[in-house]
Amino acid sequence: MVGLEGFEPPTHGLGNTRTTVRPVRTHDFSVGYSGSHSDPTLQFGHQYAPHYAPRPKPPETTTNGFSSVSDYLRFNAPRISISKRRLKQLDMIELVRQQRENHQQQLAFHTRPFVLCGLPLRRPPNSQLIHARHSGKFFLHVTAHPDFGLPFGQDRLIPIWVATLALQQKNRTIQFASAAQMLDFFHLPKDGPHYRRLVGGFQRIFAATIFFGTDERPNGARLIDFSRFHFFDRMRLWFNADSIRDDTDQVPDENTITLSEAFHEEIDQHRIPVEREAIACLAHAPGTLDFYIWLVWKSWTLNAAQVRIPLFGPEGLSQQLGTTDYSADRFFRRKLQHWLRQVKVIWPECPATISDDGRVLEVRSSKISPAIQTTTKPKVGSRTASLT
Repeated sequence: MVGLEGFEPPTHGLGNTRTTVRPVRTHDFSVGYSGSHSDPTLQFGHQYAPHYAPRPKPPETTTNGFSSVSDYLRFNAPRISISKRRLKQLDMIELVRQQRENHQQQLAFHTRPFVLCGLPLRRPPNSQLIHARHSGKFFLHVTAHPDFGLPFGQDRLIPIWVATLALQQKNRTIQFASAAQMLDFFHLPKDGPHYRRLVGGFQRIFAATIFFGTDERPNGARLIDFSRFHFFDRMRLWFNADSIRDDTDQVPDENTITLSEAFHEEIDQHRIPVEREAIACLAHAPGTLDFYIWLVWKSWTLNAAQVRIPLFGPEGLSQQLGTTDYSADRFFRRKLQHWLRQVKVIWPECPATISDDGRVLEVRSSKISPAIQTTTKPKVGSRTASLT
């Protein structure tokens, strides 16, 4: 009671007789917001934990004297709940940045049609068998087989895997030991869901027919130049659910894919390098992955200092990416802003911004600070896959 010193009201056995444990004040890692600009933020640390409570091990430092982000969080924020998947993602982001800074990036290769125009991000309805996108004068039409449906989501990793092997092995017929090798390449779990997704993805890719080309009007006359092709001529793959976790007993070269001549020619003439670790980091975010690959390519190939690309309309970015789910402009703009924030996490120097009015994406040349800065050429010429 206020004003009566030494007088404490009875608690009837319900009072807390122990000393109140107050939060530890620290500047190393903050959670929430401070009460004022001068007041340090609060963190619930380990200082007042019981003496028998397990204490986190200090993070191991790397050769450069710094510990990884995930190790720092494990040690300095033991009371904060962070999932293993999030910690793995932080490690992958750190690896992408370190490899770029040290010019030690591992390269894979992508195909031009799917850099310029994206595949569906989510599974389309079973009744939808055609997917159409266009980017400027380029257009892409994908026709699906009714038994398998359109490629979507993580299926876009398969053309990257196949194009990389074709250029490494210098052959239209590629060979690899097991399906687990592709999962390892993209750092995907070797479990049942990813295994079944991989099987379905190969079926959808194999059965799809691609129309890709240009539609332009030079000298006022309309000129259409396009080609029709499918991905593979023949596919012989062994899928064994029991061996997906352990491929040590697999016989080399027993899995064979023969690319169509048109698809192989497209890969060989228009090879587009991509970062293996960046692809793996964004493998679970197909929209961000497409946007990142396109931004890396677009900013590097710019001849001008800057280009302004409309977000909406017939020539807009909304017609290029695999986004048919955002009917209202504001929904697509919001999604694009989200993708751009994610891109700048793994590529802080990304030279792209959305205009103040939210109608245009401004892209500047990245030749001063490109995303791909490797000086090591990819290993080619191997008859078998060497993607470790």
